[in-house]
Amino acid sequence: MCGIAGILNLRQGMPAVGSLELGAMIVQLAHRGPDGADVRPMGPVGLAHARLSIIDLEGGKQPLANEDGSIWVVLNGEIFNFPELRQQLKSAGHSFRTESDTEVIVHLYEDHGEEFVHQLNGQFAIALWDSVKEKLILVRDRVGIAPLFYSQEGDRLFFASEIKAIQPVQKRISRANPAALEQVMTYWAPISPNTMFEGIHELPPGHTMTIENGNKSIRRYWDWSYPPDGIYDHRDEDELAEELRSLLADAVRIRLRSDVPVGAYLSGGLDSSAIAALIRQADSAPLKTFSIGFDQEGYDESDYQTEMVSHLGTQHRSFRCGLSDIAESFSDTVWHAESPLLRTAPTPMKLLSGHVRGEGYKVVLTGEGADEVLGGYDIFKEAKIRQFWARNPDSKFRPALLKRLYPYLNIAGGQSLAYLKQFFGRGLHEPDSPWFSHVPRWTTTEAIKGFFSERMQEHAVSGYESARSLLPAGFERWHWFEKAQYLESKTLMAGYLLCSQGDRMLMANGVEGRYPFLDHRIIEFANRIHPRLKMRGLTEKYLLKKAVGRYLPKRIAQRTKQPYRAPESAPFLSGQTPEFIHEMMKPEKLRDYGYFDPARVAMLQRKMARGGTLGYKDNMAFVGILSTQLWHQFFIENAAMASEHPNLQGSGEYNVHRA
Repeated sequence: MCGIAGILNLRQGMPAVGSLELGAMIVQLAHRGPDGADVRPMGPVGLAHARLSIIDLEGGKQPLANEDGSIWVVLNGEIFNFPELRQQLKSAGHSFRTESDTEVIVHLYEDHGEEFVHQLNGQFAIALWDSVKEKLILVRDRVGIAPLFYSQEGDRLFFASEIKAIQPVQKRISRANPAALEQVMTYWAPISPNTMFEGIHELPPGHTMTIENGNKSIRRYWDWSYPPDGIYDHRDEDELAEELRSLLADAVRIRLRSDVPVGAYLSGGLDSSAIAALIRQADSAPLKTFSIGFDQEGYDESDYQTEMVSHLGTQHRSFRCGLSDIAESFSDTVWHAESPLLRTAPTPMKLLSGHVRGEGYKVVLTGEGADEVLGGYDIFKEAKIRQFWARNPDSKFRPALLKRLYPYLNIAGGQSLAYLKQFFGRGLHEPDSPWFSHVPRWTTTEAIKGFFSERMQEHAVSGYESARSLLPAGFERWHWFEKAQYLESKTLMAGYLLCSQGDRMLMANGVEGRYPFLDHRIIEFANRIHPRLKMRGLTEKYLLKKAVGRYLPKRIAQRTKQPYRAPESAPFLSGQTPEFIHEMMKPEKLRDYGYFDPARVAMLQRKMARGGTLGYKDNMAFVGILSTQLWHQFFIENAAMASEHPNLQGSGEYNVHRA
């Protein structure tokens, strides 16, 4: 992963794009590409690249062109099947000047035009300039691993890997997008193409944008889809498990392609353990693994990590994360995320990537995506039980099912059972609703909106209509389980897990994450199998466990999903909390920024000060309010702070190539 940026003049006769503007953009992405930066102004267009060198360390500099210099490209990400594509292109008569994966893109475009994207297996954000047709093409990978944003201001189009690279060249004053903040407080992230910034948009996953003759068109080239009812792959489950294992092994194999060492994250759960085990199967070289440990009981998984390390014989580094670490680094987390957060969980991930980089590693494989693709989350179990409840309103098995789902809770009676009945009962009267699976979670999350100021209350949307734009044709005919998977992949995974908790926290320290479970071949395979092979009874990821169980200790292979979490409000209640944090939550600062009602926030703070255990909603509300305040401070009140941020200090030097 790297950083890309650029400018396109949409009207003929405009002054040429200059190197100073491109330099002002790309210097903001130095953390993404600490190994060098280049800018190339070419009349109506300018391309810029901040490089994290992983493939062809010496020859893979960008922007990069075809043989006659008529087509130029910058790439953020990796094309994992580039050796195979390279051989095909050579056989077709193309010549190559580098050993990089980027160069296959220009030649694929020569042969296939805008359809070249279908040839790619990877994670990528691409900007390609065809100087003959004066056409700019922007492309984002199928599931949205690599970020890409754009903004049009008059007759100019700006694009970049992060919004902070667009801000310095815009003339308009940065303003918040209230509708996006309202969406964050329900879905944990804005609904694509929305961003938190007025007038700045995200190119959605699986989409391309083409700008030619001043006209802009956006089209979807891939989507996460399921077969009509009954048209599933009905082969024997042993055969399907073997195909899944084979696909996953190959996805791991091609993601080990690198000219620098490759490590792996190891949480101790099924997903990351399966990836690490398959790496050991594919490569006999020593494997370096990395994990986070917590001092707080309930968050720490060190026992499982130790067992897996012993089983695989990896060279392992575990890094402890304390409350003060989260408090001190949280504001930096918000700066990198460019969005309010409802969880502190991204902060330990950012600290972990810093340790990984300190160990000399730029690339890690992770288990992200398995839960969405193969059915691993509690939300899918909850939906299954709620479907039963909706169809059988008088069943005496209701409490027993809750006890099975949450064995760690005392729900024999009293408050816990009452709360769970209330939680599960939300939306129960509409089992065919497109949001049926997510209504309890979204309803709980959007309780944060109760802290909104009067001005923000005006932007509150009733129901979940803002998510309707995500639904594809035929969605209503899908199996309920598939609907739940789709919503999870399009909201939480794409907007939060791969962005705020994934790419941004890795690239904050110049580390690239690779996700074998999100290989599009695996997604397409998984989407053809019946949901009962993903969840058998209440056993999550059934087929995955069948496919990879042979490589893992029994306790790991049969382990119930434990979501990754970090302490929420506790880090901000200690005497070591930075004063800057307290400043953000003062009534006058809340009033100045205008998002939240100071009186309601003060009540929450008094509740926190009294001590005791805070509930899910209170924790989430505090983190959401604090992170919104920090976001406004960085990007709205003082947008110039982005260019002064300590993480970007350095020479700010870049090479200028003139057309």
